[in-house]
Amino acid sequence: MIDRGRPQFGPRFALPRSGAYIPWRGFCVCAPDASGAFVSALVVIPARLGATRLPRKPLRLLGGQPIIVRVWERVRAMPLDARIVIATDAEEVALACQAVGAEVVLTRSDHPSGTDRVAEVAARPEFGGFEVIVNVQGDEPYINSDAVLGAAALVRSGRFPLGTAASHAPSEVLTNPDVVKVVTSSEGRALYFSRAPIPFLRDRADRALQDAILKQHIGVYAYTPAALQRWVSLPPHALEMIERLEQLRAIADGLAMGVATVAPVQGGGIDTEADLERANLRWTETNPPAPGTTR
Repeated sequence: MIDRGRPQFGPRFALPRSGAYIPWRGFCVCAPDASGAFVSALVVIPARLGATRLPRKPLRLLGGQPIIVRVWERVRAMPLDARIVIATDAEEVALACQAVGAEVVLTRSDHPSGTDRVAEVAARPEFGGFEVIVNVQGDEPYINSDAVLGAAALVRSGRFPLGTAASHAPSEVLTNPDVVKVVTSSEGRALYFSRAPIPFLRDRADRALQDAILKQHIGVYAYTPAALQRWVSLPPHALEMIERLEQLRAIADGLAMGVATVAPVQGGGIDTEADLERANLRWTETNPPAPGTTR
């Protein structure tokens, strides 16, 4: 019997050449949906070493471990019946992830977005047969399981070919360009994502209305295989390039993306030095040292 709680790789594992696949030694578990049919899920965590706002972001330390490792640990602890893979273009990142037992795929380095990196993994024969593919962004170490499950459920149900998650947000995030806002239709379909204040408040008398519908995007996406391939077959859109938001490529093409509204992520994503400092403070507060030890 394979113990899912233990790494399936040893700490010393030869890294294949770039573009190669590091074999998975666990097993795929499928979960029954409401109809009783078995539905499989693939979770891919993309990690790019060349971030500009926070250089070498995946390998920066959060609670003494690389951020990408903390994200993998977070997803691995969720009640998911899924195969979890880290996709990276950097051997340094791959080695750090191997050391804790993660399954890793080395991808091309020229992908314009995380979704393009996820699609490269999903298109490989060894990852075929999954009905739902989930992208958990590699800078979300505090992401909630209800965000991941909620996004996947929107796709698994057949309501939307794409899914993501958001939470109600306080008004002070409106003018923060590092916080991505989303507006949705009455049925929960994403209408637009922006770093700008949306919805814009024209009259102060409508402040309560704005507060009621203000939502902050959470870094997770779910796709059907067909929708994922459609997304990455599209050229980068002007809106995507202006806002630096990959999901606008799909929105601009008319692909329907459902938005699951879930509890706020306590800690948020990590994009800047200030974010990393806050994340480490939260780690210290929520993970006190054992009695008789020091950090």
